[in-house]
Amino acid sequence: MSLTVVILAAGQGTRMKSARPKVIHELAGKPLLQHVVDASLALEPDQLITVVGHGADQVKDAMQEQGLIFVEQLEQLGTGHALAQCLDTITPGNKVLVLSGDVPLIRAATLAQMVEQDSEAAVCILGFKPDNPFGYGRIVRHPDATVQAIVEQKDANAEQLDIDECYSGIMLIRGEQLQQLVTSLDKHNAQGEYYLTDVVGIAVGMGESVSAVLCDDPREVSGINDQQQLAAVEAIYRSHQTELLMKQGVKLYDPARVDIRGEITVGRDVEIDVNCVFEGVVSLGDNVRIGANCVIRNTSIGAGSDIKPMTSIDEAVIGRGVSIGPFARIRPGAEFDDAAKIGNFVEVKKSRIGKGSKISHLSYIGDTEMGGGVNIGAGTIVCNYDGINKFKTIIEDGVFIGSDTQLVAPVTVAKNATIGAGSTITKDAPADALTLSRAKQVTINGWSKPVKQKEDN
Repeated sequence: MSLTVVILAAGQGTRMKSARPKVIHELAGKPLLQHVVDASLALEPDQLITVVGHGADQVKDAMQEQGLIFVEQLEQLGTGHALAQCLDTITPGNKVLVLSGDVPLIRAATLAQMVEQDSEAAVCILGFKPDNPFGYGRIVRHPDATVQAIVEQKDANAEQLDIDECYSGIMLIRGEQLQQLVTSLDKHNAQGEYYLTDVVGIAVGMGESVSAVLCDDPREVSGINDQQQLAAVEAIYRSHQTELLMKQGVKLYDPARVDIRGEITVGRDVEIDVNCVFEGVVSLGDNVRIGANCVIRNTSIGAGSDIKPMTSIDEAVIGRGVSIGPFARIRPGAEFDDAAKIGNFVEVKKSRIGKGSKISHLSYIGDTEMGGGVNIGAGTIVCNYDGINKFKTIIEDGVFIGSDTQLVAPVTVAKNATIGAGSTITKDAPADALTLSRAKQVTINGWSKPVKQKEDN
């Protein structure tokens, strides 16, 4: 049977104390809703419907080009009402999996267990057993253990409040019963809303069976209502990611102080020091070492490279045995061949640094093609921008550039050239020659240092 996924994302999330809809607040660098969409896409559904309401335009903008079908819930009258808005959109006969846009840790494997179970049940619900069930709907069972109903916290009696099996907010409804179950909902309850949970009791009353799948890890169905809960779920996510890294053999100096906000692949004998953040897609080769307080985004780092503390790397390709930092900034478009060395307070942008070349300290290199075996002295600046346009600098193999040099692009420094310290190079420098540009040094005799003047009282 084909599958439609419906993600409920219409709530405002007032307890977030934010102008943004709750579902586009970020967890690990991407919206809460995106995590749920990613898990849903792994199921390969025919349809992926997202119900939006408060801040609908903001949610749509955040989720562009996701292949989502948006259905608007103009009045927020409960979860059952939200699903009812989708009845004209859902492909007739499809199983319908209902998810919450603020439950970002749900795994595709758990959802697949619900979808793939061989059951004639009209409804399948995902249950869990939290340490503290307060606030959750309780799963009420018959003495024979079959599911009878879900009772919300505010509607539960004392006996029902003692039940420790709770409803996660995730439900699967067979297509044949969908229309009848949803249209049978009413709002005769403490909240005055159409509870989707009531379809369980309605199905039982129709003589249909209801099944339940128990989620092994209650953390997986953690919902988010405020900033404290968001921080707690982020900690769970972070812990899960670091556990995976350590299982792959990565040495983490303190797992609680490493933040994975994307996808990371690692080789053998990788070491990561404290307070490092990884965003987007990052790959670390064998024997890579990442020093403390580094931020690395959408970057591949070759085997044996050493990223020293306080380094920021964004969208770069780093070869084998490269040394970068400390206090270096690598901007998008930078590429480093094997054994290159980038030292402290060096910034590199949209440049290729050749094999074994060294930029040891206090330099800016932008829009540059640099060969191998180049040495860049301290304080060297590539002047690639005239205020309107950017131009390219070419530094060929074996070049030596003295300290405090400015290379005014477009300019080429040919193979094995030497540039004298303190030069401003505006024309191409020939190969195998010394090129320098300096003003005449002058000494003024009889000059006196300024004297501090007395202040008037």
